[in-house]
This record gives sequence, C-alpha cells and structure tokens, in this order.
Amino acid sequence: MNSKNILIVGAGFSGVVIGRKLAEQGHKIRIIDKRSHIAGNCYDARDEKTKVMVHTYGPHIFHTDNKDVWDFIQQFSTMMPYTNRVKATYNGKVFSLPINLHTINQFFNRTCSPNEARKLIKEKGDDSISDPKTFEEQALRFVGKELYEAFFKGYTIKQWGMSPTELPASILKRLPIRFNYDDNYFNHKYQGMPKDGYTDMIEKISKHENITVELNVEYGSEERKSYDHIFYSGPLDAFYEYRFGRLGYRTLDFEKFTFDGDFQGCAVMNYCEQQVPYTRITEHKYFSPWETHEGSVCYKEYSRACGENDIPYYPIRQVGEMALLEKYVDLANSEKGITFVGRLGTYRYLDMDITIAEALKTADIFLDSIRVNNEMPVFTVDVR
Repeated sequence: MNSKNILIVGAGFSGVVIGRKLAEQGHKIRIIDKRSHIAGNCYDARDEKTKVMVHTYGPHIFHTDNKDVWDFIQQFSTMMPYTNRVKATYNGKVFSLPINLHTINQFFNRTCSPNEARKLIKEKGDDSISDPKTFEEQALRFVGKELYEAFFKGYTIKQWGMSPTELPASILKRLPIRFNYDDNYFNHKYQGMPKDGYTDMIEKISKHENITVELNVEYGSEERKSYDHIFYSGPLDAFYEYRFGRLGYRTLDFEKFTFDGDFQGCAVMNYCEQQVPYTRITEHKYFSPWETHEGSVCYKEYSRACGENDIPYYPIRQVGEMALLEKYVDLANSEKGITFVGRLGTYRYLDMDITIAEALKTADIFLDSIRVNNEMPVFTVDVR
C-alpha cells in the first residue's frame, strides 16, 4: 500500500482516532487544531487550587454497548468504574432522574409497587393524544401533566430556548421512566471514566511516529493541494464560509466556583424550574470518585443561542436547519479528496462512543478504498 499524506482538521476524538488507525497502516498524518489544546470539548485539566480534574467544557461520561469501542479506548487509558446518578431539584425537593419508582412514589407521596406505579402513570397520561407530534404531546401522553411540568417543561425551555410545543416528539421517543428503583442514568453495558482524564487519553491515541499534532493552527483552503486526503471535523457551514447562512446551535456558558468541602453531594443536580436561570450544577470531583479532595469545583450551566464567536455544542436540527443542511450536504457530496466527520462536520449530536465508532469505521472505509482504488465517499453516515 502506498503511503498517503493526510491532513486531519480537529484534534478531538474524531480526528485522533482516524489519525491513529491510518498512522498504524503507514500513512503520514498531520493533525491541526485552532485551539491551544488537544481533545476538543472533551478537554479536561486539574484545577490549580483544589487539584480536582475539571471537565473544562462540561462533563463527559463514557457509556457504550459497543465492545469494540470499549476495547479500543482501554488501550490508551485505564477506565475506572463510574455510574452517573443524576438528581433534580424541583419545588424545594430533590428527586432522582431518570424518573423511576422512587421518583414516582416521592413525587405523588405514594408507596406504589411497580405494577401500581405503571397503573398510576397510565392514568396520569393523556390518552386523547393518540399520535404525539411535539415534545409536549409526547410527554403528556406518556407521563401526564404533573410529571411533565415538574421535570421536562421548564428544563427543556431553558435548554433549547423554545417551547416544547415547537420541538418534535422524536426528542422524547425513548421516554426515560423506570418502574423500579434503578437510578443509573444510562442503560449501557460499559460505563466509566478515564483514570487520568480525557486529555491524557486523547494525547496517547495521537502518540505515533507517523502523527504530528499542531495547535493554534487554522485550516485554510490552500492546504488542500498539499494532501492526498483531508478529514475535516470542523463546522460544515464554516468550511463553505457560511455561503447559505449559519446552521443553528445551542451553546453553553459556565459559571465556575470553588467550595471548601462538598457543595451538593453528587456530580449532577438538574434545576427543572424555568425561573432558575441555569439548567444544572455539576460538581466535578464526583466524576472521579476514586480520588479524594478537600475542596470542590462546581459549574453552573446556562444554555443559550450560539453566536458567531461561541463554541457550538448542540445542533438544533429543526426543519429550517435541516433544509439549510441539505444545501451544504449537496456541496459536500460534490467534493473529492475530503471527508466530513464528527459532530460539527455532520451536524449531529454524537455521544463519545458513537463518535469513536464512526471514526474507526471511516478509517476502515478509507483503507479499503485505497486497496481497491475506489474514491473515498465524502459522507460515511446519513446526515439527512
């Protein structure tokens, strides 16, 4: 196989995983990132005062059912056991999320068995909504007005900046409700946190003799002629200089504060009422339960519309955004020698395990395309 000269734009999971796979097959990889650090939004670092490992761009919790992905990351980091147990404050009381039997009994002041709770929630649900079209209709249909207004309505308005009546039912298709006392936020087989942090893990993935990483470097269109192929994990609309306009994102603002001792006793506390301006408070030492710290580092998290100079977090993907995306996809599909990858390159919200799985698949497709002299497809996943 002839060695290819590859440029990868973005030093997050997508970029470094693709780079690693290709480097192991003898290809020369240059990874660039406009930020001053590797790891993208997964970047973490120790707070100087407390020595707590802080997830700088908000918490990242690894969870997956994909054994290949789990085995891959364990080559580069010791994964420590971690179970995400989210709490929620509403009307002066603290509840467990996702909604489970404890939440139901506490909220309705009952002592229901699982079957009694199923019956109660069925009675609370609105059977007149036979085919839910919106987020609100979906919630009202399956959990009823009281639980919807307590745990979903206000939080959703704050998170997405719009009424649940404007959001599609698909966001809530897999209704997070359990009729037992299981308060594990995720259902995945493999869950954990990297012992030395995500930055350390990603740095180790990128450590290969065929990989060079350059930070504080912007991508420029003149780069294309110097490489056999480019993998681009930046914003798709930015690549085309926002020719048709900007795709919509939500961004996050963090209000960081330290605390002597324990602030809230858990990693994540949601604040579901609309009058509370932040969506949640995260206490970062609880993301590393194998460590002991006297002090604590917390983030108040605020969601708002993403501006031109903000970090994009959550693609909105409403009807108008999807119509705009189609225009950019059509442009991208006419390209040769470039593949758009990752959350920003494909305009989808991706969990870390899906990001890694798609990066591994993309690298395999590229290697196969070289072996049979086929052209590398621009998009390896359906973004439509």
